[in-house]
Amino acid sequence: MLLSRRGLAAFSSSSVKMASHGHGDVTEQGDMSVPMYWDRLDTPLPDKPYQDTLSDADKSLKQKEKGPWNHLSKEEKLALYRMTFKESFAEMKKPTGEWKTVVGGIFFFIGFTGLVVLWQRYYVYPPHPRTLDDEWKAKQVKRMLDMRMNPVEGFSAKWDYEKGQWK
Repeated sequence: MLLSRRGLAAFSSSSVKMASHGHGDVTEQGDMSVPMYWDRLDTPLPDKPYQDTLSDADKSLKQKEKGPWNHLSKEEKLALYRMTFKESFAEMKKPTGEWKTVVGGIFFFIGFTGLVVLWQRYYVYPPHPRTLDDEWKAKQVKRMLDMRMNPVEGFSAKWDYEKGQWK
């Protein structure tokens, strides 16, 4: 019971400190209850603007934004947009070419798997049994025909015994 309380207390604390993997440094975990910014197609309006700290020029542009927008130039409108958003929808939807890496990785692992299978075929598995040779199969078919196996609808029904060939 005591151990479970400690574990629960460790996960419920908002200022949890976690040791980095093998480095001995202590890092602060980010507080997920604070509004954060990220560009996502499914959430078009982030919790906070892209730029939190504004320079004097940005502050004067923000004051100018409160006036009529037809007095703003195209560059000023774009600067205002970039203060709020990092990327536009067109920039977010732009293809990244990541599919090439994924397909290349898939082909790499398929090729590697083929090499492993080939190596196993030559060095791990025993040789094929003699019953799989063509000569053995021909003898087996002849013996089955001599024994007249399944003469009504089966194997021997398809053999013409008088002519010595398949029907």
